[in-house]
Amino acid sequence: MKKTGVGLLVATALWLVPNYGWAQKAKGKAAASASVSASADTSGDATASGDAAAGDATGTGDATTGEATPGGEATPGGDVPGGEGLEDICKIDPTACPNLDMDKEAARKFKEPLYAVQQIFALRVRRFELAPFWSFSLNDQFIQHPGPGLGFNYYISNVLFVGLNGEYFQPFNQDQSFNAQVRRAARVAVPLTEYQWMAGVQVGYVFAYGKFAFLSDFIFQYDAYLVGGVGAISDRPIAVVDPDNRNFDWKVGLQVNAGAGLRVWVNRWLAATLELRDYAFNDKLEKLTISTTNPKDSSQWYDTNSHLTNNVQAQLGVSIFIPFSFDYRLPK
Repeated sequence: MKKTGVGLLVATALWLVPNYGWAQKAKGKAAASASVSASADTSGDATASGDAAAGDATGTGDATTGEATPGGEATPGGDVPGGEGLEDICKIDPTACPNLDMDKEAARKFKEPLYAVQQIFALRVRRFELAPFWSFSLNDQFIQHPGPGLGFNYYISNVLFVGLNGEYFQPFNQDQSFNAQVRRAARVAVPLTEYQWMAGVQVGYVFAYGKFAFLSDFIFQYDAYLVGGVGAISDRPIAVVDPDNRNFDWKVGLQVNAGAGLRVWVNRWLAATLELRDYAFNDKLEKLTISTTNPKDSSQWYDTNSHLTNNVQAQLGVSIFIPFSFDYRLPK
């Protein structure tokens, strides 16, 4: 009898161990808090209920088979979010879904500024402009005054600038060969003047800026400006009437100038520039008559009349803006 009782206990234990393993596998995470009721009869058979007591896994799953159909995870309380979207997130974490009064928000005044115009391609305010150029004479058919020049400007605002400019002419003055031919053939002389240098202060105003299309494929940004100033010029007459006895010295005089320019931007710090400017000054010309008593008397070399001269120039160059970059600062 003792052996028989021990055998029944061992057989019962061996039968219960696999059933316990199946129940653990079926529950897993989906029925962590479910209670499985098992009943054992005197014959040693035990039945297990496949439904979880505390909650049902989403989908139809059988606990006794050890499989659960997909559909969600059971929560400790037995409620399973069914993927309803924002409402389920708000149930889990109410702070993630603040409540807004939409009528009140719609009635609130909008204080942010709205800009209907495109921002300027390149800001100029508080930037320096370095502008090297080459000049050409336009209105003197007898002699040309080309030469290199340099402008240096500072932009007080985006449209207003002040600066300096200067040019150097001495080795580049070009007396036309036509003049010598006329003097030799017709014995007619035209007084000529050559320039040494010119410098002055200037102020300018950018009155227009925008963009234009070239060949319908390229968009260029541009601005146009007016400029004027005052300064000094060093010049002297060229001895053409009596070159054997006359040798003029350089003299410095007052000049005023005014003009307009067009700037086409390559990028935000480099631009190509074309400028037309008129430099006006009182010029002393060579006297057309020769003293018969003392031709070397320098007081007899100059024409006693004062001549207003306009030196109209075309200046082709580039503009380099420093610093190279800038930041837009919109009002708050």
